[in-house]
Amino acid sequence: MTDAIRIANEALAVIVSPLGAETQSIRTADGRDWLWNGDPEFWTGRAPILFPIVGKAPDDRVEIGGEPFAMKQHGFARKSLFTLEEQTDTLCRFVLTDTDETRKSYPFAFRLAIEHALEGKTLGVSAMVENNDDRPMPFGFGFHPAFRWPMPGMNKGHVHHITLANRAEPEMIRLRDGLLDLSRLPSPFSEGILALDHDYFEDDAMIFPEGAGDRLTFSAEDGPALHFVFEGLPNLALWTKPGAPYICVEPWHGMAAAHEKGAALEARPFTKILQPGESARFAFSVTIDA
Repeated sequence: MTDAIRIANEALAVIVSPLGAETQSIRTADGRDWLWNGDPEFWTGRAPILFPIVGKAPDDRVEIGGEPFAMKQHGFARKSLFTLEEQTDTLCRFVLTDTDETRKSYPFAFRLAIEHALEGKTLGVSAMVENNDDRPMPFGFGFHPAFRWPMPGMNKGHVHHITLANRAEPEMIRLRDGLLDLSRLPSPFSEGILALDHDYFEDDAMIFPEGAGDRLTFSAEDGPALHFVFEGLPNLALWTKPGAPYICVEPWHGMAAAHEKGAALEARPFTKILQPGESARFAFSVTIDA
């Protein structure tokens, strides 16, 4: 099946593609779409699923058990065709399992299920990763949804904020040539609040390895707000291409390879390791207050 799936309730309508199990749109009952539309002038992504790595690997190669494997940035799930496992009016679940092709770059038996579910004004997106192999399975996982900035009905003159529910001021790290520079930088947050500015993204993503908490709000001054809740995702990144009309709010478990730390998947920061037969759940929800 290659057709996109639509789920809806009285408040929201969501379209999900089987390619990458990627969200294509999040539309409120008034017809406004809150997700980025994938305009190729800026970025064709909308909400890619990052698995089995987050970010880049040195020379696009990872080492697993001392053996090298080719692995493009953010892994292969976002370019893979998932199978629809379940669909109702307000829920859909897509599944990806290992194949001869995936084992060329990631030599494990796995199952990755991505579920979208609606409840009122809230969209929940969850992932279940299962190790169906007979040895420990290392991986990274992340969500990469892009939302319109400015928000619908707003313009560039409206200040937009990211507000951390824990009001923390987490330290930041940056990428250098696509790999992590682990040097800690001062937090751009003040009492948990960051006024977004495109200048922040001249040096690529803003990455917060820890301390950002499990809830945040993306809001426009005197305008709408999107409220996020994260589960099992300790890392946070914010990213856009400078001048592009979207902002990515990216909760992760795992990050890009770090400079001078080698290509071993197990050595990447926050790599998750599942024992044979184990599974792990990762999730985020977004509630639209508009």
